[in-house]
Amino acid sequence: MDEIKVIIEKSSDSYGAYSENVPGLYGAGNTPEECKESILDAIETIKTLDDNEIPDILKGDYNITYKFDTESLLNYYKGIFTNAAFERLTGINQKQLQHYSSGLKKPREATKSKIEDSLHKLGKELLAVKL
Repeated sequence: MDEIKVIIEKSSDSYGAYSENVPGLYGAGNTPEECKESILDAIETIKTLDDNEIPDILKGDYNITYKFDTESLLNYYKGIFTNAAFERLTGINQKQLQHYSSGLKKPREATKSKIEDSLHKLGKELLAVKL
């Protein structure tokens, strides 16, 4: 199965998205969720083109992978996680997390990996839960 890689980034007044591997695939919105919906709409629009204009990746089965910049990711999940929860999850100081989410500071690669790994670990734990 192919993978469509979509980058979501925050600008000064909205969110924008583009695909790393599908030319002409762009989206935008006031929130990351709106941005994701915009990407899905763009894919459906591209699929209405003549067959020879549709990228091959959109002709078969594919998954969409979203890659956030750190600022966008932290702001996206603020409705679910407080900075205190993110601190417990990642071990990163709340004040530092606030600097990252406001765009005041940019995290190093190791810190970005720590955040990503912590979220993936939580996801695996949640997938194992049965009620």
